[in-house]
This record gives sequence, structure tokens and C-alpha cells, in this order.
Amino acid sequence: MTEKAAPARLSPSIAMVAGETSGDLLASLLMDGLHARWPEARSFGIGGTQMQQRGFEALWSSERLAVHGYSLDVFRRLGELLSIRRQLRLRLQGKPPAVFVGIDAPDFNLGLEEDLRAAGIKTVHFVCPSIWAWRANRVDKIRRAADHVLCIFPFEPELLARHGIAATYVGHPLASVIPLQPDRTAARRRLGLPEDGLVLAVLPGSRRSEVRYIAQRFFLAASLVKKALPAIKIIVPAVPSQFDALQRIAREAGVAESVHIVRGQSHDALAACDVTLIASGTATLEAALYKRPMVIGYNMHPWSWRLMRGKQLQPWVGLPNILCRDFVVPELIQDAATPQALSQSVLQWLHACEHSPSTVEALVQRFTALHHELRRDTAELAAHAIEKIIAPTAA
Repeated sequence: MTEKAAPARLSPSIAMVAGETSGDLLASLLMDGLHARWPEARSFGIGGTQMQQRGFEALWSSERLAVHGYSLDVFRRLGELLSIRRQLRLRLQGKPPAVFVGIDAPDFNLGLEEDLRAAGIKTVHFVCPSIWAWRANRVDKIRRAADHVLCIFPFEPELLARHGIAATYVGHPLASVIPLQPDRTAARRRLGLPEDGLVLAVLPGSRRSEVRYIAQRFFLAASLVKKALPAIKIIVPAVPSQFDALQRIAREAGVAESVHIVRGQSHDALAACDVTLIASGTATLEAALYKRPMVIGYNMHPWSWRLMRGKQLQPWVGLPNILCRDFVVPELIQDAATPQALSQSVLQWLHACEHSPSTVEALVQRFTALHHELRRDTAELAAHAIEKIIAPTAA
């Protein structure tokens, strides 16, 4: 017999699970709002370095959840992931928090939320799963799992309301973190890059499986760009856990002398660059908020691609194109993502930067409008929504 869910207190206990680097960032911003409302609140669960810097008690690192779609990596690690989820579920059911907040990682979090909610624990899911893009069948699971959903895109609450799911639009946290007018000169200075001259940022993803399937293609594409434009500087921000792997892949691809791999600093790289070659995912939205021309590429195991392609609901894959509802930047996915095709698309943008500034300016204007639409006080709005979820328990 488990205890009843804990009532709200002046210092509530908030359980959280954030998956991967992007989830760690979103959760850290959410924690700023929670701590402003409850300075002594205790937060614990699964999280990354940015959450831990804010006092989060990480029982497991968020990197443990970093798996890739339907890849073989998922099946190899399925036992480990299920064990972690079971241990956390038993711990939370035995000593319930005031609320559980699952940040992204829907494959892990929704099942956990469903079990916790059945045990009387209030649950919030932060970041609506992309039921409008990939998995429409997830909507029933969301309804069972979450008392409330915090949405980062403005069209999502209405969509969820049609299915009887309570939701609040809180804006996208990154839109408040990233300045409307990034300082390119300062970013280049921090990265040790010259103020003048072209810079290409290469972002092949943060997951192990992404790096395995994407990095070599991106590096070979970058080397072709370097051959065409010898003076260009190529910067590659790497999450710490993938730094050594990226260096090894760069050596194996024969491009170690052409690319400069740095630890972290992805935002500096996007602010500093003229164009970015970037893996599909949250980073593409970051690139859009930095108003940078980009080429979106992606590659995965062929079997995973067949499964994912069958669930695709829209013609676009990259977030900037989905939100603009147009192919404002090129997407080269799976077999189309060859080094030659990627490099040609990058070179077209670089040519536009030097010879067709109106083309680039048109893209900047679209991304600026998107930035304004997504910019809200996310931390405050999210904390307020969570407080309303906790309040009935206290009453």
C-alpha cells in the first residue's frame, strides 16, 4: 500500500525526469521559475549538468536516457532503461512528491507518468510529444498519463483540447534565452575565430547513435566545402560525452586538420557562424532563433528509417520548416544526405551570404517573426501552471 500523494507545501518536493542535453536545458529553465516561486523546493530524479548546477539531485544522469528513435541502441539498452524506470517508479510511489514533471523523453516518461498518476500522484508533461508530426496514436497515452501538458508551440493546446487534454502554452524557453540580435563578434571572440571571413558550424547531434550515423557524412561534407573555400573556418561544438568520438571520426574521415572541435559552446558556434550544417532536432530551432541559414541533414539505421517514415504526418522534418510551414531551409534526409549533396547545399547558402544578402535577409525576417511568436516568460508561466496542479491537493 503506497502513501497518498504529498500535499503542496512551502517547499514542495518535485520529481523530474529530463532526457538528453535538450531536456536538461529545458528543465533547468523550468527550475528557475520553480525556485523563484518556491526557493526551498527540493527537486530530484533524472537530470543533467545544468539541472544539477541549480541544486537538482540526480539519481541518474539524463545521458542514460539518450537513445535514438527505433535504433538498435534502444533494443540493446532496453533492459537498463526499464530497470531505471522501475526503480524510480517504486521510489516515487513509496514516497510521493507533490508533483512529477516529465520533460520530453516521451518513450520513457509517458509510461512512468501513467503509473504515477494511477497511484494518485499529480503529473505534468513538459513539451507536447509531436503528435502533429510523427505519432498521432500517442494522444490516448498522453490523456492517460498527464494531468497537464506544458506546450512550447502555440498551436498545441487547441490540438490537445480536442482530445480532452488540459494544456498551457508557455512559449519556448530557448526563445527567451537566445537574444533577438545575437552578437556574432563576441561569439567569434570567445571561440578564438577571426571577426571577418566565413564560418561554418557543424552540429551532427548529441546522441551516440546520431554521432555514429551522421558525423562522418557531415565531416566529409565539411571537407568538400573547405576544398571549395579554403579560407573558411569550420567549428564543431560537441557535448562532453561525444567529444572523443567526434575527434576519432574526424581523424578516420581525414578531416581532423580542417575542423575545430570544441567542448560545448553550441550557442556560441551558432551565433558565430554564417551557415550551419545541422542534424534534425531541437538544435535546428536554436539555429533558427540565431537567425542562421542552415542545411538540415539526418541519417539513421535503415530499419529505423522505414518505421519512422511510415509515421510521418507532414512533409517537413526540421522544426524551422514545420513552424514556418514551408521549406525555408533545405532538408536532406537518409539516402539524400550524401556528403556531396550536403556540401552543395551549404555552398549555396555561403554564396548567398556573400553575393545575395537579400536572400539571407528574407530568411532572417521569417526567423525573427518566429522568435517573437515563441518568446514568453516560460519559467513563470510553467511554474504558475504547476502551482495550479499542486494546489487542489493542498486544498
